[in-house]
Order: sequence, then structure tokens, then C-alpha cells
Amino acid sequence: MSKKSVGSKISNIIFTIIVIFVIYKLLGLYKVYYFNDFTKAEQTLGITKFTRDNKIKYSDNYSYKIESDQFNDAIFYKTINVKKNTPYKLTCMVKTKDVENSSKKNNGGAHISIVNSVEASKYISGTEDWQELEFIFDSKNRDTIEIGFRLGGNDTNSKGTAWFSDFKLEEGIKTNSNNWNVACFIMKNIDTQLSDGQKLKLSMELKDVESVKSNMQRFAVACKDLSEGQMTAQYDVYEIEEPIKTITCSEEYGYYVDSADVEDIITPYLNKKEYDYIFVAVRLGDLDKNIEIPIYDWIGLRRNGFTWYRLFEYKVTKWSK
Repeated sequence: MSKKSVGSKISNIIFTIIVIFVIYKLLGLYKVYYFNDFTKAEQTLGITKFTRDNKIKYSDNYSYKIESDQFNDAIFYKTINVKKNTPYKLTCMVKTKDVENSSKKNNGGAHISIVNSVEASKYISGTEDWQELEFIFDSKNRDTIEIGFRLGGNDTNSKGTAWFSDFKLEEGIKTNSNNWNVACFIMKNIDTQLSDGQKLKLSMELKDVESVKSNMQRFAVACKDLSEGQMTAQYDVYEIEEPIKTITCSEEYGYYVDSADVEDIITPYLNKKEYDYIFVAVRLGDLDKNIEIPIYDWIGLRRNGFTWYRLFEYKVTKWSK
């Protein structure tokens, strides 16, 4: 074999190795930056990094990583097809590191949301290990929905790092029962700080609690009477001593109690029994003591300092595989 032939073979081998190396590197970059048809968006361009992470991941697949070293509202989302007027449950695994919000509003951090709406899961901030995040929603009259995985919020921006993994969408099955199972949580105490630094500390009196119970009884009777017996409601009332520590604020509604503000408190009760509707009663003001905070619009029924807030429009009791 000639020296020229040997040299040619060596050159071919070196070229092949280089090609394989380049392909390997390109494949690695592809895996890092490919987002599986998700659209990436941020409020302020150039602040947030969207990547796939092979080192910090929950399962075998690369996790989806949002990283902002400055306050921003960042999201990756995609359009999914849904059946109209159908309940769904979307879950994923989430991990956070040093997530902070730009304001003291509670509606920011790592979460799942429907794009261009206020429909969202609970928010995760700080540094938290992998945990399951659940988002229950109703498609209403929509046949497509843009589902987003987000670091930020409608009324506040966030910074830090969030990893998302193991997405799962389940279709709920509505029951044909005409009986509503309702839970009413009487949050007897609130002890929090408003976004302007003002302290809000209020407690319900016995007459307040009895008023809520009386209204729940009237609600059950009204359901039956107004539907002419075609619908009934059964309810459980829970008196909660643990104070609400956070309160949500938005430009549209002012201050109000969001599901994220009470979810950790009421979840142990919801794990024991299924409910179709959930109400929360909380005192957000006291006219006798001249305590009043900005509430621009009501959510549910607001009267004499109370806010009745229906946390979930529909809570599904059965899920298809």
C-alpha cells in the first residue's frame, strides 16, 4: 500500500471524526434550545434565557428552564385543542431557585397559566425542590387554548430560575348530578402587609361567623327554590383560625383574596372530600374602625367588609386516563 493511499485513509478518518464531533455538538445545541413547538415570549426582550437543561431535570428528559437575572415576565406556551365546556387538569413538575417578585403582590412566580387571561395555578417563589403543580380549568366556549409555563405574572415581574418538566393534560368527566357539594371556608383572621407597606390585621367577630353561616343556609334554600327543585346544594362550613398571610392586588380589582393566598391552608380539607364549588369568606375591612382598603370591583359578593370569593368555577371529581 502506497504512502499516498495510507495518508488518504487517515485524512478520511480524521474528516469523519470531525463530522461526527460537529454533529454531536449541533445535536447538543439542538437539545438545549429546542422547545418542542413552544413559543417563547418575554415582556422585556433580551433579559430572559430559555434553555433545556440536562443536568437539573426531574426525569430522563431535559427540563425546560427559564432564567432571568433581572425582573421580567417570561413564558413559553403552545396552542392545544380542547373540547368545549369540558374540565381539564394540567400538571407538571416545577423546581425554583432564588425566585423573587418585583412587588409584594402574590400573583407572580413560577406557575401555569392561560395566555391573556387571569386563569392560573398557584405561584411558586423562593427556592423550592421539585414539586407537582396542578392547574384545573374549564374550556368554556373555547376549542383551542394557549397554555403557558411562566416566570412572572399579570401584575408583577419575577427574577430567578424555574425548571418545568413532565407535562400531563387530563380531560375531566362532568357528572350529571343536580346536587352541588359546596365547601365554605370562614377565614376568621387575616394578618398581612399590603403592597404599600400598610399593615392589615383583622379578625371576625362571632356575629360575622353567624352571618356567613346564615347566608350559606339561605344559599342552599335558594338553589332549590329558584330551580323549582331541579337543583339542590349541600354544604360544609369550616372555621379556620390560621390567618391569611398574603393578599393579592391588581389594577383591575384592587385587593382581593386569590386562590393562591389560601390554597395551602384549605388543601388538607379538600384532600379529604371532593367539592364542586368552593367559597371563602374573609373580612377585608371594618367600617366601624375606619379600616378600608382599595377594592375597585367585587369578585363574588361583597358586603359590609366581607368578600365572598368563588375560588374555582368547577372542580372535577373524575378523570379519564
